[in-house]
Amino acid sequence: MKNSFFKVLLPGTFIFFGQELAAQTDHKAAAEEVVHAYFEALNRADLSGLLENFASDAVLLPSAASTAKGIEGLKANYQYVFDNFGFNLRETIESVVVTRDHAIVRSTSAGSLLIKATGEEVQDNFREVFVLKKVKNNWKIDTYIYNQSK
Repeated sequence: MKNSFFKVLLPGTFIFFGQELAAQTDHKAAAEEVVHAYFEALNRADLSGLLENFASDAVLLPSAASTAKGIEGLKANYQYVFDNFGFNLRETIESVVVTRDHAIVRSTSAGSLLIKATGEEVQDNFREVFVLKKVKNNWKIDTYIYNQSK
């Protein structure tokens, strides 16, 4: 009897944990994709494409500017950014932690930053933390904080 119990329990346990691991991997990949989409839109200066990655009540905590809250606050912030700067950044995902309804993505980015007022192009490096949440079963950026790594 004991032997039969383990013959049923063990395969079921491995299947359960295998499915959980696969689901976790899918959630991590989906969270990473949101961050990649953010950088693609940033590099294209695509305001609407960039905002699609954020939750409607998202918060942006830039290193040298005021906190932007909600889509309208984000829109004003990024419109100013796109009016004054151009980006050609390449991001690297450093880590992803996923829970049921939240994901934390830590990344770095490096590349060129165009200062439109002067035409000067400078090389820069950034560190980023994205906190994502599930909105209608899709990952969206809830909180974003970054700073320059110099």
